Amino acid sequence: MRIIFISIFYLIFFFPIQTSFSEEFVMLKNNKVNVRYGPSFEYPIKYIYLKKNLPIKVIDKKENFRRIIDHKLNSGWIHTSQLRKSSSVILTKNQFIFSKPTKFSEPLAVAQKGKLILISKCKQNWCKTSNENISGWLIFNDYWGKLPN
Repeated sequence: MRIIFISIFYLIFFFPIQTSFSEEFVMLKNNKVNVRYGPSFEYPIKYIYLKKNLPIKVIDKKENFRRIIDHKLNSGWIHTSQLRKSSSVILTKNQFIFSKPTKFSEPLAVAQKGKLILISKCKQNWCKTSNENISGWLIFNDYWGKLPN
């Protein structure tokens, strides 16, 4: 019995089981999303997101809830019905929007730090973005989120 206990002790401390979560980003599906203290509707609401398409990082999973963290390091639990596959990022520094996916094309505008960018397609590090005012290409170096494949 003692040999079994010692063997288990050595296995646990000298060969720890490592689990790694792949970096999974999702975005908010609705304009109003409740973030809870725990992974159930029984837990009280911690805060409410009011920004549709906001990219957030999944750091834990429990049944139909995901523990998330945002670009300001706020965290909590959101039901999976409020999330969808990510195609948005938040810029962490100012960047130019170009007419074509090359730095030699015409710069159209400057996207400000903290701006939510919706992405329609990507070619290498260049991604096409558009909103009601402008459509163009950004080269992505500094951003919060994950570019679509």
